[in-house]
Amino acid sequence: MADSITTTPATTAAARTTSHAGSNSGVTGKTVIDDTVVSKVAGIAAREVNGVHSLGGGAARAIGAIRDAIGQRDHGQGVKVEVGEKQVAADIVIVAEYPVSLQQVADGVRSSVARALEQIVGMEVAEVNVTVQDVFIPGDDDDNENDEKKEARVA
Repeated sequence: MADSITTTPATTAAARTTSHAGSNSGVTGKTVIDDTVVSKVAGIAAREVNGVHSLGGGAARAIGAIRDAIGQRDHGQGVKVEVGEKQVAADIVIVAEYPVSLQQVADGVRSSVARALEQIVGMEVAEVNVTVQDVFIPGDDDDNENDEKKEARVA
């Protein structure tokens, strides 16, 4: 069975094309996997790691909150992938939960994303870079609400 993965342009991003001759079903053809799918797979895998609060920088999270509110979650938020003919590289931006070990969370994200990309997408992973951009401290949002409810010090 000969597999070939090539880069072909899609509407807005490159796509992976895999040709299969003599597959399990005996039917030949090609499979196209768009870069957005690769990003989603990486994003879902990163979110599954304990200690990851969310993905993306501040602006991406703000836009993500709006998308979540209207039921259009972006699973690729905070994920940038570069896909070649046989390899994929991913850059993941995370917000970690306090007080987890940041190195352990980053290692967990790296392992989870690499495993998902190899198993689901079927490509070799060249690298997974993880940037911890912020730390979520439970109760911070609650404190802000309590401050607003306190009486004013001056009239």
